[in-house]
Amino acid sequence: MYEILTGLGLAMPAGLNAYIPLLAVALADRYTGLIHLTAPYDVISSPVAIVLLIVLLLVELLADKIPVIDHVNDLVQSAIRPSSGAVLMMASTDALPAMNPIVAMILGLTIAGAVHVAKAAVRPVVTAMTGGIGNPVVSAAEDGAAIGITVIALVAPILIVVVIVAATYAVYAVYRRRARRRHAPDS
Repeated sequence: MYEILTGLGLAMPAGLNAYIPLLAVALADRYTGLIHLTAPYDVISSPVAIVLLIVLLLVELLADKIPVIDHVNDLVQSAIRPSSGAVLMMASTDALPAMNPIVAMILGLTIAGAVHVAKAAVRPVVTAMTGGIGNPVVSAAEDGAAIGITVIALVAPILIVVVIVAATYAVYAVYRRRARRRHAPDS
Protein backbone atom coordinates (compact mmCIF):
# COMPACT_ATOMS: atom_id res chain seq x y z
CA MET A 1 0.00 0.00 0.00
CA TYR A 2 2.80 2.43 0.88
CA GLU A 3 4.40 1.78 -2.49
CA ILE A 4 1.22 2.91 -4.25
CA LEU A 5 1.05 6.07 -2.13
CA THR A 6 4.73 6.72 -2.81
CA GLY A 7 4.13 6.30 -6.54
CA LEU A 8 1.12 8.61 -6.49
CA GLY A 9 3.08 11.11 -4.42
CA LEU A 10 5.96 11.07 -6.89
CA ALA A 11 3.76 11.28 -9.99
CA MET A 12 2.08 14.50 -8.80
CA PRO A 13 5.22 16.65 -8.58
CA ALA A 14 6.47 15.15 -11.85
CA GLY A 15 3.64 17.13 -13.46
CA LEU A 16 5.20 20.33 -12.11
CA ASN A 17 8.85 19.46 -12.72
CA ALA A 18 9.85 16.07 -14.14
CA TYR A 19 13.37 16.16 -12.79
CA ILE A 20 12.85 17.00 -9.10
CA PRO A 21 11.17 13.68 -8.17
CA LEU A 22 13.38 11.69 -10.56
CA LEU A 23 16.54 13.13 -9.00
CA ALA A 24 15.19 12.68 -5.48
CA VAL A 25 14.36 9.02 -6.18
CA ALA A 26 17.78 8.48 -7.76
CA LEU A 27 19.56 9.96 -4.74
CA ALA A 28 17.28 8.17 -2.26
CA ASP A 29 17.92 4.84 -3.95
CA ARG A 30 21.66 5.38 -4.16
CA TYR A 31 22.33 6.87 -0.71
CA THR A 32 19.42 5.97 1.61
CA GLY A 33 17.00 3.16 2.33
CA LEU A 34 13.90 5.23 1.59
CA ILE A 35 13.33 3.51 -1.74
CA HIS A 36 14.84 0.55 -3.51
CA LEU A 37 14.73 0.51 -7.29
CA THR A 38 14.85 -2.83 -9.05
CA ALA A 39 15.88 -3.50 -12.64
CA PRO A 40 15.22 -1.87 -15.07
CA TYR A 41 14.40 1.19 -12.93
CA ASP A 42 17.69 1.08 -11.04
CA VAL A 43 19.34 2.78 -14.03
CA ILE A 44 17.80 6.01 -12.67
CA SER A 45 20.26 5.93 -9.75
CA SER A 46 23.38 5.27 -11.82
CA PRO A 47 26.05 7.98 -11.60
CA VAL A 48 25.58 8.93 -15.27
CA ALA A 49 21.81 9.25 -14.83
CA ILE A 50 22.23 11.36 -11.68
CA VAL A 51 24.56 13.79 -13.47
CA LEU A 52 22.16 13.95 -16.43
CA LEU A 53 19.19 14.60 -14.10
CA ILE A 54 21.12 17.40 -12.37
CA VAL A 55 21.88 19.06 -15.71
CA LEU A 56 18.28 18.68 -16.92
CA LEU A 57 16.97 20.03 -13.60
CA LEU A 58 19.20 23.11 -13.83
CA VAL A 59 18.02 23.79 -17.39
CA GLU A 60 14.38 23.32 -16.31
CA LEU A 61 14.79 25.60 -13.29
CA LEU A 62 16.24 28.37 -15.44
CA ALA A 63 13.87 28.00 -18.40
CA ASP A 64 10.79 27.93 -16.18
CA LYS A 65 11.60 31.33 -14.67
CA ILE A 66 11.76 33.32 -17.92
CA PRO A 67 8.50 34.56 -19.49
CA VAL A 68 7.82 33.20 -23.00
CA ILE A 69 10.61 30.63 -22.62
CA ASP A 70 8.59 29.03 -19.82
CA HIS A 71 5.67 28.54 -22.24
CA VAL A 72 7.97 26.90 -24.79
CA ASN A 73 9.40 24.78 -21.99
CA ASP A 74 5.89 23.71 -20.93
CA LEU A 75 5.21 22.65 -24.51
CA VAL A 76 8.40 20.58 -24.63
CA GLN A 77 7.66 19.14 -21.19
CA SER A 78 4.16 18.04 -22.27
CA ALA A 79 5.54 14.60 -23.09
CA ILE A 80 8.34 14.49 -20.52
CA ARG A 81 6.40 15.28 -17.33
CA PRO A 82 3.66 12.64 -17.79
CA SER A 83 6.31 10.10 -18.85
CA SER A 84 8.29 10.89 -15.73
CA GLY A 85 5.16 10.33 -13.64
CA ALA A 86 4.59 6.99 -15.34
CA VAL A 87 8.17 5.83 -14.74
CA LEU A 88 8.07 6.94 -11.10
CA MET A 89 4.75 5.16 -10.48
CA MET A 90 6.00 1.97 -12.15
CA ALA A 91 9.34 2.08 -10.32
CA SER A 92 7.65 2.64 -6.95
CA THR A 93 5.18 -0.22 -7.35
CA ASP A 94 7.44 -2.70 -9.19
CA ALA A 95 7.83 -4.90 -6.10
CA LEU A 96 4.07 -5.28 -5.70
CA PRO A 97 2.88 -8.46 -7.41
CA ALA A 98 -0.72 -7.23 -7.35
CA MET A 99 0.10 -4.01 -9.23
CA ASN A 100 0.01 -4.46 -12.96
CA PRO A 101 2.77 -2.31 -14.54
CA ILE A 102 0.36 -1.12 -17.24
CA VAL A 103 -2.07 0.10 -14.58
CA ALA A 104 0.82 1.80 -12.77
CA MET A 105 1.93 3.43 -16.02
CA ILE A 106 -1.57 4.72 -16.79
CA LEU A 107 -1.99 6.06 -13.24
CA GLY A 108 1.36 7.84 -13.37
CA LEU A 109 0.68 9.27 -16.84
CA THR A 110 -2.77 10.45 -15.81
CA ILE A 111 -1.73 12.07 -12.54
CA ALA A 112 1.40 13.79 -13.85
CA GLY A 113 -0.41 14.73 -17.05
CA ALA A 114 -3.31 16.32 -15.18
CA VAL A 115 -0.96 18.33 -12.97
CA HIS A 116 1.05 19.41 -16.02
CA VAL A 117 -2.10 20.50 -17.90
CA ALA A 118 -3.20 22.58 -14.91
CA LYS A 119 0.25 24.15 -14.61
CA ALA A 120 0.44 24.89 -18.34
CA ALA A 121 -3.06 26.42 -18.27
CA VAL A 122 -2.36 28.69 -15.30
CA ARG A 123 1.00 30.02 -16.45
CA PRO A 124 -0.28 32.12 -19.43
CA VAL A 125 -2.84 33.68 -17.10
CA VAL A 126 -0.06 34.61 -14.66
CA THR A 127 1.97 36.04 -17.53
CA ALA A 128 -0.96 38.12 -18.79
CA MET A 129 -1.96 39.38 -15.36
CA THR A 130 1.56 40.31 -14.21
CA GLY A 131 3.30 41.09 -17.48
CA GLY A 132 5.61 38.14 -16.80
CA ILE A 133 6.86 39.47 -13.47
CA GLY A 134 4.89 36.83 -11.57
CA ASN A 135 6.30 33.90 -13.54
CA PRO A 136 9.49 33.41 -11.47
CA VAL A 137 7.48 33.62 -8.25
CA VAL A 138 4.90 31.08 -9.42
CA SER A 139 7.65 28.85 -10.80
CA ALA A 140 9.54 28.94 -7.50
CA ALA A 141 6.32 28.06 -5.66
CA GLU A 142 5.76 25.12 -8.05
CA ASP A 143 9.34 23.94 -7.47
CA GLY A 144 8.86 24.23 -3.71
CA ALA A 145 5.63 22.24 -3.92
CA ALA A 146 7.35 19.61 -6.06
CA ILE A 147 10.18 19.28 -3.54
CA GLY A 148 7.79 19.14 -0.58
CA ILE A 149 5.46 16.55 -2.10
CA THR A 150 8.43 14.46 -3.24
CA VAL A 151 9.90 14.44 0.28
CA ILE A 152 6.52 13.52 1.77
CA ALA A 153 6.13 10.68 -0.77
CA LEU A 154 9.53 9.26 0.16
CA VAL A 155 9.53 9.86 3.93
CA ALA A 156 5.86 9.59 4.96
CA PRO A 157 3.79 8.24 2.06
CA ILE A 158 0.67 7.93 4.21
CA LEU A 159 0.51 11.75 4.22
CA ILE A 160 0.03 11.69 0.45
CA VAL A 161 -3.63 10.98 1.21
CA VAL A 162 -3.80 14.43 2.85
CA VAL A 163 -2.08 16.00 -0.18
CA ILE A 164 -4.54 14.32 -2.55
CA VAL A 165 -7.55 15.45 -0.50
CA ALA A 166 -6.20 19.03 -0.28
CA ALA A 167 -5.47 19.16 -4.02
CA THR A 168 -8.90 17.77 -4.86
CA TYR A 169 -10.56 20.33 -2.58
CA ALA A 170 -8.53 23.17 -4.15
CA VAL A 171 -9.60 22.15 -7.66
CA TYR A 172 -13.23 21.87 -6.49
CA ALA A 173 -13.09 25.31 -4.82
CA VAL A 174 -11.70 26.95 -7.98
CA TYR A 175 -14.36 25.24 -10.09
CA ARG A 176 -17.14 26.38 -7.73
CA ARG A 177 -15.86 29.95 -7.70
CA ARG A 178 -15.77 30.06 -11.49
CA ALA A 179 -19.26 28.55 -11.73
CA ARG A 180 -20.61 31.20 -9.34
CA ARG A 181 -19.02 33.99 -11.39
CA ARG A 182 -20.52 32.68 -14.61
CA HIS A 183 -24.02 32.47 -13.13
CA ALA A 184 -23.88 35.74 -11.20
CA PRO A 185 -26.14 38.47 -12.61
CA ASP A 186 -24.26 41.30 -14.32
CA SER A 187 -24.29 44.51 -12.29
